Amino acid sequence: MAGAPLRLTAHATCVVLGEAGVLIRGESGAGKSSLALALLDRSQRVGNFAAFVADDRVRLERHHDRLVARPHPRLSGLIEVRSVGIRAVADLGHAVLPACVTRLAVDLVASSPRLPEPEAGQARILGLDLPRLVVDRRLRDSGLVPALVFAALFADAVGRPGVASQPHSTTAGSAHERGA
Repeated sequence: MAGAPLRLTAHATCVVLGEAGVLIRGESGAGKSSLALALLDRSQRVGNFAAFVADDRVRLERHHDRLVARPHPRLSGLIEVRSVGIRAVADLGHAVLPACVTRLAVDLVASSPRLPEPEAGQARILGLDLPRLVVDRRLRDSGLVPALVFAALFADAVGRPGVASQPHSTTAGSAHERGA
């Protein structure tokens, strides 16, 4: 149908920090849920708003040139904590939202180049270009990832505004991205 929003379901986790949705992608066992909980905890500790949106299966929809994330209905409000089990996020002391506008993609990968190419800083999802942070296992093990996510969202090292307040850029996207 012409004009219909584009949709897909991603193997990912999504949280809101301030007003910005953060989509965390990676293979099973990469640490998506652990990073999400660490981001929620850090945000709450410093007095910022934070909420959980989805874990494991995130429904993404392009709506008015924004990438909107929602949970799969059967998994709404639930998170899998490895070696602990599936838990209600509210029982862990975190707010839960039914949807958010995604402003940053965080990709958890096994390894990454020491000096990444500039295009590595962008993720194209449903024809929308989002800022992207690529995090390899070594960086995850350092404990610096929450600080890097907050810096990307809210301000960079030289004081430029972060991506949380910037609009998405749009592209035509490939047939695969359009779900064709």
